[in-house]
Amino acid sequence: MIQKIVELIHSSKSFLVVSHENPDGDAIGSTLGLANALREMGKVVVALNIDGVPQIMSFLPDCEQLVTELPSGAQFDVAFVLDSGELKRAGVPVQECCNTLVNIDHHPHSAFGDICYLDTKASATAVMIDRVLNACNYQMSLDVAKCLYLGILSDTGSFRYSSANPEAFSVAGRLVEMGVDPWEIASCLYESLAPERMRLLGLVLPTLEISECGRYASVAMTEEILKESGASEEHTDGFVNYPRAVRGVEVALFFRQVSPEAYKVSFRSRGTIDVGSMARELGGGGHHNAAGATVDGTLADVRIKVSRLLDRFLI
Repeated sequence: MIQKIVELIHSSKSFLVVSHENPDGDAIGSTLGLANALREMGKVVVALNIDGVPQIMSFLPDCEQLVTELPSGAQFDVAFVLDSGELKRAGVPVQECCNTLVNIDHHPHSAFGDICYLDTKASATAVMIDRVLNACNYQMSLDVAKCLYLGILSDTGSFRYSSANPEAFSVAGRLVEMGVDPWEIASCLYESLAPERMRLLGLVLPTLEISECGRYASVAMTEEILKESGASEEHTDGFVNYPRAVRGVEVALFFRQVSPEAYKVSFRSRGTIDVGSMARELGGGGHHNAAGATVDGTLADVRIKVSRLLDRFLI
């Protein structure tokens, strides 16, 4: 599969590189890493994410070249959809604007594209991009290395999650040897937080609820809380990890209001519970340890519905 992608890169001139809406570090790192590398190979490239680059990742090289809309009438030889799970999460009509669609992902059940390069054992999509670039005999620049390192750092939870396998450390180590400064990336990503985010966190943490069994816990954010804090949705990244930090909790949840009667539910597992299967029952998707779904109802209704599902999974 990698060789097919390499041949496609060498034989094509124009590329679209897009990742999922509400992007995390792996989505942005993979997108910018691949887009920058293709440009360095002399290709014509458009990097796109419908929600743009989160402010906290705006230090990444060439992030200002990432656009939020498809250029009018644009057509590409190849479109890469990265880290998206489902094609619809790209948020743009990718199939209509390219000759060949390539899906590179490590989410399970991600089965779309003319070429589907899927590896659920990969620690991050950024690692898979590294494999492709190495197979292209591309001499990686420091700018590309920084983007890929951020993707790996983000999706492994700073190398704390079970996804932090030997390959993750190996690739990260090689990127550091190339000149990536781990402190620079970690400082920008984790220790340059907006004041609005901290105000929002102060309003969200009091919503903590722990189940009677002590095996799952949640926090919630309503539209009212978001407005009061002066923050934006991108400032909620990582909030789901706070209830997971409670001793004894196996599954953490973050309920984020997305309309008057609908909540986006983010799931995180310590590893024993497959929250991906749980999210799919609710019409969503994701990994064994990280997943999400949108559920209709008031906060009370959604909490009850999800709690019943959890009680069934935790038997």
